[in-house]
Amino acid sequence: MGDPADRSPADGQTPAPEQWAREPERGSEWLLRLMLRIAVTVGRPFASRLLGPIALFFWLRTPAARAASREFLSHVWQRPAGPLQSLRHYRVFAQTILDRIYLLGDGGDQGFDIRVIGEPVMLQALARGQGAFMVGAHLGSFEVLRAIGRRQPGLRVSMAMFEDNARKIGALLRSIDPRLELDVVALGRVDSMIEIQQRLDQGHFVGFLADRSFKGDAVVQVPFFGRPAPFPTGIFRMAAVLRRPVLMMAGLYRGGNRYEVHFDMLVDFSEVARGERAARVEQAVACYAARLEQHCRAAPFNWFNFYDFWGAPASAPPGQDRVQPEPPARGDDER
Repeated sequence: MGDPADRSPADGQTPAPEQWAREPERGSEWLLRLMLRIAVTVGRPFASRLLGPIALFFWLRTPAARAASREFLSHVWQRPAGPLQSLRHYRVFAQTILDRIYLLGDGGDQGFDIRVIGEPVMLQALARGQGAFMVGAHLGSFEVLRAIGRRQPGLRVSMAMFEDNARKIGALLRSIDPRLELDVVALGRVDSMIEIQQRLDQGHFVGFLADRSFKGDAVVQVPFFGRPAPFPTGIFRMAAVLRRPVLMMAGLYRGGNRYEVHFDMLVDFSEVARGERAARVEQAVACYAARLEQHCRAAPFNWFNFYDFWGAPASAPPGQDRVQPEPPARGDDER
């Protein structure tokens, strides 16, 4: 599901990664509100035609995010990315924001063509009935999982996010259309972990976006497109304590009405001895980063971290870790 009010790339300045949790939504909240109005009024086909001018508007007014877009695409392709490619990057971001509205609603899937890869991995975890951690990233759409849930009985996904963001997002969605809602576990409260465990015991998949580190997070440096990047470990450590499997899900937008959903098993902590947990956590983070890189190579315009991802702080202060959560072959979203 993810945070529909992500602050990228709609803000005029691009904050450091640790600021994402505490800064108020500004430009992209306005963009989401606009998209909601358009979506419920005219429907997806016509609304999609309006995204070009909207993307151009935000592309022109956000130079820092625009530069980050070109830097990321250049890393992926190993060649300089041009301004039109960066604009296309914004256009894909705008499309996935629009599609979130339909994917979160109960009014059908708007004719989405969704291909699932690795579905047996997800079904096996679901059949165990013990719940699982489902980690995604600011890549494509986490909300497309909801569409899969409609056709897969028993699949229930709760999204973990910070309480203030969850409250704002929920109020915004309900103000436009009461059918639009998120099943949220609020982070940052004393009982957050208890609630997560209760959801897991009920067989839920609890979703986290595991690619951003925040101030106070414990992180490890792992390779990402040939450069070390900081990835938080808290989600994986929580899964280790609760002895649950961790799956990765990536919902890639592939152009038109098509999405491609990938499921991968990263680690099953129910089978990991206590003394092995620390090493397995680091291995799981490295595996997550490698899978994330693979998906980015397949669909680079789906990457929605519009800031210097490699410039994030190398480590968190001791004792202050906090649980949070050759160019490639051209994919459909590049044409």
